[in-house]
Amino acid sequence: MAGHDILRYDPITNQVPSKASDIKRPQSTAIPIKTFIIEQPVTIQRLPYAPKDGDLLLDAGTARATIAASKESPNGTPGYAEKHQNKTVVQQHAIYWDFDHDGIIWPQDTYVGCRKWGWSIPLSLLVMFIINFNLSYPTVPGWLPDPFFRIYLDKLYKDKHGSDSMTYDNEGRFKPQNFEDIFAKYDKGNKGGLTWSDLFDMWKGQRMVFDFFGMSAAVLEWTATYLLIWPDDGVMKKEDIRGIYDGSIFYRKAEEYEQKQRAKADRRSSTSRSLVERAKKLM
Repeated sequence: MAGHDILRYDPITNQVPSKASDIKRPQSTAIPIKTFIIEQPVTIQRLPYAPKDGDLLLDAGTARATIAASKESPNGTPGYAEKHQNKTVVQQHAIYWDFDHDGIIWPQDTYVGCRKWGWSIPLSLLVMFIINFNLSYPTVPGWLPDPFFRIYLDKLYKDKHGSDSMTYDNEGRFKPQNFEDIFAKYDKGNKGGLTWSDLFDMWKGQRMVFDFFGMSAAVLEWTATYLLIWPDDGVMKKEDIRGIYDGSIFYRKAEEYEQKQRAKADRRSSTSRSLVERAKKLM
């Protein structure tokens, strides 16, 4: 069974349910799950995600190798997940920068990928330095550092760090439970996304003792996420954030910027033609 089919397959009935109401769950005699205690207020303030009746996201605690599954998108990104069934989700997150599909991300690949979003030259250079300088060595095939600071996708899972949401597991799979926990715990007011204020709460809540690298990486990654999404209302939508994890939003943002640039060029061309025609009439 393909990795993405686990979301549609009901192991109880051995069938594929057509809708949520068809999902049969076994009668449990276990003690109800307790997710908080009043003696520890933080367990009330940060409640984890708990599935409700009708949710199509089955087995949220089981990590998915090839799809970024969520409650709203239990089968991952339509059209995108099917194309990348030979890549783990963490590899899918980075293949946008692998322009020649050789499994290696050079510093210039990182730079060009950022420029395709419309980011400035200084910002793109800064991002290139931060990413390739810090993430190259764990992925190299041998013991010696790569002199060109290249990132090797085959070992990208080794770049996992602490003090983040832990949505990627140690092998690069996607953990729906941890992804849903981000919003269950830190989306104040159930906005369907995160604001800067929510991000500060998450950084504080997810930090680990003495994990200076992990904390710094988390802040930089989520800041870059905000810059890329740049929500008009200040709320990064959950679906856009999920697209960061599987990398699908990177292509969409590059395409949007290209369309804007093309529209600007068309307007300039139209204006130039209009000015030439007026000049001819005056002559």
